[in-house]
Amino acid sequence: MHPEELSLPLVAILRGLSAEEAPAVGTALFDAGIRLLEVPLNRPGAIDAIRVLAAMAPDGALVGGGTMLSVDHVEQVAAAGGQLMVAPNCNPAVIRRAAAVGMLCAPGVATPTEAFAALEAGAHALKIFPAEMVGTAGLKAMKTVLPPSVPLWPVGGITPESMGAWLAAGATGFGIGGALYQPGQDCDGIGRKARAYVEAWAEARTAQR
Repeated sequence: MHPEELSLPLVAILRGLSAEEAPAVGTALFDAGIRLLEVPLNRPGAIDAIRVLAAMAPDGALVGGGTMLSVDHVEQVAAAGGQLMVAPNCNPAVIRRAAAVGMLCAPGVATPTEAFAALEAGAHALKIFPAEMVGTAGLKAMKTVLPPSVPLWPVGGITPESMGAWLAAGATGFGIGGALYQPGQDCDGIGRKARAYVEAWAEARTAQR
């Protein structure tokens, strides 16, 4: 799946999700309309959680790993059924392997140099990270030199209220972490937060037009 085929390019970042929590959390997010789920690998149990989510994902949804720092991480996530590669950095070897096994690749970049290196390696979208450091002005400047079709997904401190400013600067999607999910959180609350982001996305896109 190419990012342009995504009707809702919002990535739920589920850091610390366990396999036991995964069914209820996944249901809450999928029911709210979220179709991109990443489980960062720098917490125990991530691969098992990815396996559970991938097995229950509806049509058009992609589940994968975050903080994917090595080719071995790609192999583990692929074996669990993951189809999404997200990282905080730009490692061409990891991007190339993830693309080769059919994953949608969204590595992290904070500079034009990293952005072009990621695209050359086969990235499909660019995770702008940390978004708080790059800022809307930095994103707007990067947008002027990148190919216009490249999806740009800021990650870090994104709120429903801030989406409009980021979209105006050139963002085309977002990654949402701690503001959406914390381990052990009530799933009804997760669903409400997810719907708030989905509604804010729709409103910001409408206003942009």
